[in-house]
Amino acid sequence: MTLNLTDAEMRALDELSARKDVSKTAVLRQALRLYQAVEARVERGEKLLFENEATKEKAELMLV
Repeated sequence: MTLNLTDAEMRALDELSARKDVSKTAVLRQALRLYQAVEARVERGEKLLFENEATKEKAELMLV
């Protein structure tokens, strides 16, 4: 498989790989699993929210 990424996307992949101490393939596999889980929940009508523990401020993540 060939994957074409922009320079910025490749830097992000490199950084995540280094930070998590896993291969780039492992980062992409984890990202796909996460995206599948999120999509499944959104399809069921659920929302994805982030909450700031200190302020309790919530923000909804909108998928396109």
